[in-house]
Amino acid sequence: MKFLFLPFSLAIGFLAGMIAKKSFERVWGMIDDQEPPDAEHREVSYVKLVAALAIEGAIFRLVKGLVDHGTRRAFARATGAWPGEEQPEPE
Repeated sequence: MKFLFLPFSLAIGFLAGMIAKKSFERVWGMIDDQEPPDAEHREVSYVKLVAALAIEGAIFRLVKGLVDHGTRRAFARATGAWPGEEQPEPE
């Protein structure tokens, strides 16, 4: 049953990436009136680059995690099988 989850997860993951990108652009627009700096830009301060990368990473990770978990819950409700680990491994 878990092999059925993969295509579903890939499609939803792509959508999550688009949502995260738009969310980051919106958040960065509240911080600065210029486009977010990129490592390819020559004239960018490290402080601004680090801030942009940290914010972007946090937003992408948050959106991906929430969407992935929600997708797994929906899949489990529809099929009765959880596609993944039931709980974290003990340390």
